[in-house]
Amino acid sequence: MRFVIQVVTQAQVTVENEIKGKIDRGFMVLIGVGHGDTKETADKMIRKLIGMRIFADESGKTNLALADVGGSLLLISQFTLYADCRHGNRPGFTDAGAPDMAEELYEYIISRCREQVPVVEKGVFGADMKVTLTNDGPFTIILDSEDLK
Repeated sequence: MRFVIQVVTQAQVTVENEIKGKIDRGFMVLIGVGHGDTKETADKMIRKLIGMRIFADESGKTNLALADVGGSLLLISQFTLYADCRHGNRPGFTDAGAPDMAEELYEYIISRCREQVPVVEKGVFGADMKVTLTNDGPFTIILDSEDLK
């Protein structure tokens, strides 16, 4: 499983010109699900995400977590995080999880995050989404479940 976490001052996702999710300060997270990912994998990734101390404190140090700043989450499914670009110029996506399994885990992640974060918005799984954001910093972190073992 892969998360691309961006600290944002605002972010939104639209589908067919309709806003589906919108947040102010918080994290916009692209979520990629791979083969073999499970709810246990998701739980590890969620713990890391929620506990990530990457907001600046009063001294300018990255020392505050999402809860410390009253931050929100915008969670977007993104199978292209599993693009394989090793051969040729056209990426392959065979490492991405099957759509049914990936959607189930994406919805699981949303529900678990909503248990801990007051505002959790989301995109539409499998849709052609337009995501706009203001990356604060910019500050972007890539989490890969392979690195959390």
